[in-house]
Amino acid sequence: MSLEKFKYDNKIVRLFIIATVVWGIIGMLVGLIVACQLAFSSWFNEYLPYAQLTFGRLRPLHTNAVIFAFVGNGIFAGVYYSLQRLLKARMYSDFLSKVNFWGWQIIILSAVATLPFGYTTGKEYAELEWPIDIAITLIWVAFGWNMFGTIIKRRERHMYVAIWFYIATFVTVAVLHLVNSLEMPLNFMKSYSVFAGVQDALVQWWYGHNAVAFFLTTPYLGLMYYFIPKAANRPVYSYRLSIIHFWALIFLYIWAGPHHLLYTALPDWAQSLGTVFSIMLIAPSWGGMLNGLLTLRGAWDRVRDDAVLKFMVVAVTCYGMATFEGPLMSIKSVNAISHYTDWTIGHVHIGGLGWNGFLTFGMLYFLLPKLWDTQLYSKKLANTHFWIGTLGIILYAVPLYWAGWTQSFAWKEFTPAGTLANPNFLETVINIVPMYVLRALGGTLYLVGALVMVYNLWKTAKQGKFISDEEAEAPALEKVFKSEGKEDWHRFIERRPIQFLIATLVVILIGGAIEIVPTLVVDSNIKSIASVKPYTPLEIHGRDIYIREGCYNCHSQMIRPFRDEVARYGEYSKAGEFVYDHPFQWGSKRTGPDLAREGVLNPNASWHYIHMYNPKDLEERSIMPPYPWLFDEGSLESDEIGAKIRVMRKLGVPYPKSYDQERAEADFWAQADAVVDQINTDRPELKAQRDTEIIALIAYLQRLGTDIQAEPQANK
Repeated sequence: MSLEKFKYDNKIVRLFIIATVVWGIIGMLVGLIVACQLAFSSWFNEYLPYAQLTFGRLRPLHTNAVIFAFVGNGIFAGVYYSLQRLLKARMYSDFLSKVNFWGWQIIILSAVATLPFGYTTGKEYAELEWPIDIAITLIWVAFGWNMFGTIIKRRERHMYVAIWFYIATFVTVAVLHLVNSLEMPLNFMKSYSVFAGVQDALVQWWYGHNAVAFFLTTPYLGLMYYFIPKAANRPVYSYRLSIIHFWALIFLYIWAGPHHLLYTALPDWAQSLGTVFSIMLIAPSWGGMLNGLLTLRGAWDRVRDDAVLKFMVVAVTCYGMATFEGPLMSIKSVNAISHYTDWTIGHVHIGGLGWNGFLTFGMLYFLLPKLWDTQLYSKKLANTHFWIGTLGIILYAVPLYWAGWTQSFAWKEFTPAGTLANPNFLETVINIVPMYVLRALGGTLYLVGALVMVYNLWKTAKQGKFISDEEAEAPALEKVFKSEGKEDWHRFIERRPIQFLIATLVVILIGGAIEIVPTLVVDSNIKSIASVKPYTPLEIHGRDIYIREGCYNCHSQMIRPFRDEVARYGEYSKAGEFVYDHPFQWGSKRTGPDLAREGVLNPNASWHYIHMYNPKDLEERSIMPPYPWLFDEGSLESDEIGAKIRVMRKLGVPYPKSYDQERAEADFWAQADAVVDQINTDRPELKAQRDTEIIALIAYLQRLGTDIQAEPQANK
């Protein structure tokens, strides 16, 4: 049989490796900064009182940098390396490879240029505005086109298990991104979600959970199935288990999104589906973990000395921990404790730091010597990195678990007299600041370990010679597939990439359609409330400021039907309250109190005015940053309010057609004058000005919860 000669493209792998390392350090550094903002808030608030450096603006930058820049580039590096070798073919198009690389870096730079400056959709893990969303779509298509072009021209008959996960990643991320990014643009850098309230929450967490599933998990499982056997020089433990792992995982994962919304205003049937399928996820997830670990059978002696294997073993172990803990937190009784606390943050970082981070580090230590045709510069430094990083993960996660339990128990504690034991929410924050300090220390160690890796990889590359186009040879694939005797259904579909793609698409669409479609089309799921009215023009603008400043990163707007929450905040939230919220603002973390009834609990305009200028003027121990730029004269403008009303009307908000720019602007300034009068009457020395953004934000805060009047049993 004659062999065809060809060359693997290592240049594209090198580019993605460099990007992975650079963005990894940047993303971790930003994460350390936001961790320190909570641990050492007084220093940051005093010496760095800049809008672009507040927690609310930097936290989305951190999550996007780590997920899409560090992990994203790591995915592409691993896929472009492994895919060529698994298929015995060079990538379909060098041009598309470069488009993929440079386009992805431009998208990341766009995030850096927009998120700290307040250009955000306000939807977690999907904060980038609509022009960037379009760019993401185009680059993702280029990646898929290149991948499938390579698969079609392959020289290997069957597609290996890693490629199944790559295909599932491409298909599902495309569907998730397209649906969740449906927006109505206001201008070049501002848009509103086409979904509202409960519908928007369901779509967002269908996306948010499955962004974890199909961007942080399935591609990395593909990398696990390739790099662990390669590093250990062992075959995958079980081919049959890999089949069960793949199909069960992608079918079950897509249903689990509602477990982020337990005890909220989401319909009970959707919450129950999320819980049931989350618990079932343990089986395929642990099947995959065991398949990865058991691949090392007979090679455990090497794990003691081989840093690559050590990183990968801990990575897979963290995957197992996270995929057990996730279903555990989806049980309602456990979720009642964990949700809105730092337990969730600790859980997420076991996956992020352990699973994604350590597998990426192991992959990089494996790839550099091969691409540069040399030995790793220092095995000792690699092992040092491993132990520093492992200690960093422990010091990061354990204090956050403790903080989460401390928060929840403090929120729920009652005195023998039946009143809240901690009516002042701030007390529950101050108690966990020492744990934030330990978290910052853990993050510092993890970053130091990554810097040790950077030095080691740089020295490795410097001592070797890069193989730009790696020569290879393989027999050509037969043009007509012939059956080799009896063949099972999976062997059949493994050699038909288009049919495999279609089957994957059908499997992942089932759960999404069953959960989302009824909520969108069945009116009885969202019962209307007659007293709930659309926001006024000034309140719309104030809400936009609230979203711009990232207030949803620390404050929720969802009161769950718990005794402690009703006692602290007032009447529990109803689905009909949010029908005009584009996007929803239920939040996922309470570093500050819930604001769903803020307009009832605290309508005092002068209090909000002082609090936003400098929270420490009201409470010296507050860790909230000041917002002095909201007080700049001339910052409040009404030029676009008519356009905002028109967009909202297109989205179904019942503003009358006659409500034009002139009428909206008149109402805008009339309400602004009323807020200013409240402030200056109560505290004349403040001398509030009508043309400052703080006035619009106060108007929005005063509105929250007032559509449903219900007095709480205790103040926050």
